[in-house]
Amino acid sequence: MIKANPNFSKIQASYLFSDIAQRVKKYMEANPDAKLIRLGIGDVTKALPKPCVDAMAAATAEMGVDATFRGYGPDHGYAFLREAIAEHDFKARGADIDASEIFVSDGAKCDTGNFQELFSNDIKIAVPDPVYPVYVDTNVMAGRTGASVDGRYEGLVYLNSTKENNFVPALPEEKVDLIYLCFPNNPTGAVATREQLQAWVDYAHANNALILFDAAYVAFIRDESIPHSIYELPGAKEVAVEFRSYSKTAGFTGTRCGYSVVPKECRVFDENGNKIMLQPMWARRMSTKFNGVAYPVQRAAEAVYTPEGKAATKALIDGYLENAKIIREALIEKGYKPTGGDNSPYIWFNTGKDSWEFFDYLLNNAQIVTTPGAGFGKCGNGYIRISAFNSKENVLEAVERLKKVL
Repeated sequence: MIKANPNFSKIQASYLFSDIAQRVKKYMEANPDAKLIRLGIGDVTKALPKPCVDAMAAATAEMGVDATFRGYGPDHGYAFLREAIAEHDFKARGADIDASEIFVSDGAKCDTGNFQELFSNDIKIAVPDPVYPVYVDTNVMAGRTGASVDGRYEGLVYLNSTKENNFVPALPEEKVDLIYLCFPNNPTGAVATREQLQAWVDYAHANNALILFDAAYVAFIRDESIPHSIYELPGAKEVAVEFRSYSKTAGFTGTRCGYSVVPKECRVFDENGNKIMLQPMWARRMSTKFNGVAYPVQRAAEAVYTPEGKAATKALIDGYLENAKIIREALIEKGYKPTGGDNSPYIWFNTGKDSWEFFDYLLNNAQIVTTPGAGFGKCGNGYIRISAFNSKENVLEAVERLKKVL
C-alpha cells in the first residue's frame, strides 16, 4: 500500500496567495466590469531591462548554431555569471565571496524551501512572525513540527516582529539551531541595521546555530548604512547562507534566476558535535536534484552587471520605489503609520481591523487587491501589505481610491 506523507495534512488547507486568487476570482465573476488594481502579490509588472533582453536574444541565437550550441550546463551555474555575482554583489561591498561559493538557481523561493533538506529533523527552528510562508511550510512538510495550534505550529520558535521592535525581532530567549531572517523584510518592509545583524551572527557562533538569510529585496536598499549582505559583517561566513533573486532586481519573475551563497567556511555538526562543512552537501544536493538554469537566462542575468544593465535595473527599482513613496505618503496623510516603502517595495500598516475583513473591504469598495497580514502569521493580523509593483498610473489611481474609502 502506497502511503501519503502524513505531514502534508498539517499544512493549512491552501496557500495564502491561492486564497487571495480565489476571493478575487469570485469578486470578478460577480463584477465582470470592475477595473481591479492589483497591489497584492509581489509580482513585477515592468518589462525586462533591454540589456537583459538583448543578451538573452543573442544567447538564444547561439543555441541555433551547431558551433555555439550548448547542452547541459555546469551544475552550479556558468562561470561567467558566478564570477560577475562575486565581483559586483559582494567584493564591491567588501564581502570576500568567491565565485566557487555561489550556486545559480531558479530563484530564492526554491532555494530557501529546499535548503532545509540538509538538516536533521530534530533541530530547533526559529522563524520570524510575520513570516514568508515558504520557510514554515517546507519544514512542516519535512516533519519538523507538530500540529498547527491557534495559528502556530508546535515545535517552532516564533520571533515576534511588531511595531514595538520596529519589526526586527529580538534574539530568542531559548537556544535554537536554525534561524530564518529576511531583510529588507517580506512582508513588513523593515530593514535591519548593521548592529542588529551582528547580534544574530554572534548568537549563531555562541549557539552553534546557522542563519538562512533571504536578501531577495536587497536592490531596494537606498540607505547606505544598511548592510546589503550578511557577509559584510565579521564572522558571518561561518554561520550564514545567503539567498538572492533577480525576480525583483531585474523583473525575472517569469524568467526564473537567482542564487544562493554557501561559503567554504560555513559549518554544521553531526550527532557527536563534529564539524561538517555545509558547502559540499549543498553542492551534492544541487547536482543530484537540479538541472540548472537555461544558458540564455544566465546570460540575461549576467547583463544585469554591465554598466547599461546597472543603469536599467536601477531605473526599474527607482520606479517601484517612487510608487511605494506615493502609497506610503497617502497612508500617512490618512493617519496611518506605515512601515516599509523606503528601502522596500512593500508598505505594511495596521488597519485596526481583521486583516481579511479589511482585504475584502478594499476589494469591494475600492477594487484594490492587497495582501492580508494574517496570512503571514499571528503578528500580522490587523495588518495589510501593499505592493508597489504596478505602473505609476495605476498606483496614482489606487491612491485616489484609497483616500475615498479609508
